[in-house]
Amino acid sequence: MPSLTAARRRAGSNRPASTLLTKAGRPLYFTNEVSNQMVKSAAPADRLSLVFAALADPTRRAILARLADGQVTVTELAAPFAMSLPAVSKHLSVLERAGLIVRGRAAQWRPCRLQPAPFREVASWLDAYRDLWDERLDRLDTYLTAIQQQEQPDAQPPVDPE
Repeated sequence: MPSLTAARRRAGSNRPASTLLTKAGRPLYFTNEVSNQMVKSAAPADRLSLVFAALADPTRRAILARLADGQVTVTELAAPFAMSLPAVSKHLSVLERAGLIVRGRAAQWRPCRLQPAPFREVASWLDAYRDLWDERLDRLDTYLTAIQQQEQPDAQPPVDPE
């Protein structure tokens, strides 16, 4: 990829790349400088998407694990992480937006606690897929057992644990 300086020289200008124009008069953009505001500001459409997006980050999962033991202040939550208090606060905002936590106010303290409703929604959504995958894995197990018996015809059939 050509450097920004080389592109400016070819365009015959010292103006910032965002104001450079092509020969046809259209703006010239460089992908390393373009910021897609739609992607940055687009919010997931439903609550389940917000929950999964919040759970995607390991720091937020660690915060939720600490909150599983009970209500904790923001300062106590931030203590084990090698990040600033504002950074932890941003993680908490994502969790709060997803409905996974609730932040309260008690004098100067900002205690956080888990909200169980979103976890129930995720569990119920996953239950439908759990049944599907249990059925598929049972069929795979039956198939693999049949193949093993064909390869070793004199072997004893496995005992069904159920």
